[in-house]
Amino acid sequence: MAELKTKQNNASVKEFIDSIEDGQKRKDCKEIAKMMRKATGKTPKMWGDSMVGYDKYDYTNRSGGGTWFRTGFSPRKQAITLYVMDGFEKRPKLMKKLGKHKTGKSCLYIKRLEDVDKEVLNELIVESVKHFEKKYGKSK
Repeated sequence: MAELKTKQNNASVKEFIDSIEDGQKRKDCKEIAKMMRKATGKTPKMWGDSMVGYDKYDYTNRSGGGTWFRTGFSPRKQAITLYVMDGFEKRPKLMKKLGKHKTGKSCLYIKRLEDVDKEVLNELIVESVKHFEKKYGKSK
């Protein structure tokens, strides 16, 4: 199995978020961070040099497995990427009400927080966290 390059580390999440040059993106990330902290009850950790992750779980797959965060985000150049790990196909009604966004398998891309309904976004995050608790149990 190939070892994951992106791992949890002890870098400062606050310093990372404070270093985001775009003022609106920095403000949006602070608000997303609060949503995720409330949903998980966990302190955020840096994963690699550009991802903020909340909580973690061990998984097994065809490649072997590893450890990853349960939910998180990254302020990428093109968009803020939110990692909502159980995907979106299970929640078509929420996705329809979310607002302006794009998706990948388990990534949600938004340009600005004002482009989406924050209550719907929060519900997506909470539902993803619940999914992990059912599948992997509550974290310790």
